[in-house]
Amino acid sequence: MPNSEPLAFSAVLRTASSQEHEAAEHSPFMGHLLNGRLGVDAYAELTGQLWFVYRALEGRAAELADHPVVGPLIDPALLRTAALERDLAHLLGAGWRDGLAPLPATAAYVARLEELAERWPNGYLAHHYTRYLGDLSGGQIIRGIAERTWGFERKGAGVEFYVFAEISNPAAYKRDYREKLDAAGLAMDEVERRRVVEECKRAFTLNGAVFADLDTRYPLSA
Repeated sequence: MPNSEPLAFSAVLRTASSQEHEAAEHSPFMGHLLNGRLGVDAYAELTGQLWFVYRALEGRAAELADHPVVGPLIDPALLRTAALERDLAHLLGAGWRDGLAPLPATAAYVARLEELAERWPNGYLAHHYTRYLGDLSGGQIIRGIAERTWGFERKGAGVEFYVFAEISNPAAYKRDYREKLDAAGLAMDEVERRRVVEECKRAFTLNGAVFADLDTRYPLSA
């Protein structure tokens, strides 16, 4: 007999958003950056745009820690804003905030995160999942490439964003995270789960739009 047991919510999110995820992951900007075709200035600008994103993602995280669905996934060990600020100080100097501005796609991304944190925490969960599990997975590949390409010290200044010092076993942490995500899915009805799935797709699309904006700023010369 066929297995009628429903897919775990984490598996549903991963499967349903795979097309959007792949599109963002294979953006021209990231491809050029990680293949060494762009300079460290492009990497620095990516880091700056991520600072805006994570400041919004984490700005109200403490308030959401008591939320019945999202709360179990809120963990100070994940927070990235301070690490991004250290990286930016290394990349751009002490005055790194001067002249740093969100690109249009970044501003849209930030606005959506702030709206969700205030009005729809279950939707915020979709962005929490896409960002942090991505950082713990593919982000580690980016770190290694950045270290080799621009000579950053291993897990040191310039790549601290990708270093989760308080997470000793990333594989185990990701398994535990997915279990908590599955429990969050069980706390929602089917309509709400579908809404969160759609928001997960939107999260990858918003991320891809940031890469597209960066691509216009750092086109490869002919």
